[in-house]
Amino acid sequence: MSFWEVTAFLLDGFKISLLIFAVTLLCGAPLGLPIAFCSMSRFKPVKAITKVIVWMVRGVPLMLQIFIIYFVPGLLFEFPLFAKVDTYFFLKFGILDAGRVIAVMIAFVLNYACYFSEIYRGGIESISKGQYEAGYVLGMTKKQVFRKVVLKQVIQRIVPPMSNEIITLIKDTALANCIAVSEIIKQANELAATKALIWPLFYTGAFYLIFVGVLSILLGKWEKKLSYFRS
Repeated sequence: MSFWEVTAFLLDGFKISLLIFAVTLLCGAPLGLPIAFCSMSRFKPVKAITKVIVWMVRGVPLMLQIFIIYFVPGLLFEFPLFAKVDTYFFLKFGILDAGRVIAVMIAFVLNYACYFSEIYRGGIESISKGQYEAGYVLGMTKKQVFRKVVLKQVIQRIVPPMSNEIITLIKDTALANCIAVSEIIKQANELAATKALIWPLFYTGAFYLIFVGVLSILLGKWEKKLSYFRS
């Protein structure tokens, strides 16, 4: 295979990686906010349950979580849900790995939502009580204080850790390979197995480096814009 043929083949796998990345970011980032509020709730049962769930999700390897979501429905209920989704999409639309990709995205969204929630919680709790009290003295409601005083500062403070998680996310998409999703690493392994080509496996690094470089530039500009809100 020529260099360009290998590039096109790997690009097909990288599209799956980008799909997992995009869905995780678009769903996981918003989901993290209600989880953060639950972990700060004054209602102790909700707070305790949320903290235990977050602790478990953050404490168990993401690869194991992918295995749990993909295989447990079949083990517990004798109904291999995602395997059947795989078969349905392949027979109906000729799409490969649909069920596997969905299982991976569910695992990623839940995992990263918990990580994002801790970033949100840390950002919110880092604002001193004096700023809340000052807002109340000025006649603001609790919602107005949060929206006009707290939120902008929280956003500025969480950008650096969020940026790190987002960059980590694109690299973690390689874990989809553990249930044979045809992301870029699996594509490279397939070339090694069928064409005896090892160099494409190392070439995959270029795809990640370019994408991470673009992300770093965009996130850096975002952080620079928000520097206005520094206290």
